[in-house]
Amino acid sequence: MVIITPYVSEKASMMLESDGKLQFIVRHTADKNQIARAVTEMFAHEVTSVTTVMTMKGQKKAIVTFADKKAGEEILSRLGIL
Repeated sequence: MVIITPYVSEKASMMLESDGKLQFIVRHTADKNQIARAVTEMFAHEVTSVTTVMTMKGQKKAIVTFADKKAGEEILSRLGIL
């Protein structure tokens, strides 16, 4: 399993509203291609780019951009977060 959990914060919510980007906590060993493939398979939306950063807690966070700007909101509503 590449994706551990969606990452929800005030900053993540602002990125979702302005750019349609979602954030996920992922495995340390996952690369960008694996993350993009896993998100596409799980949620059936085309991923255009993936950016990864390490959090202050030592977790790997992926910022995922979708081809459709409304995809992020639809995914979070399906997960029961939004």
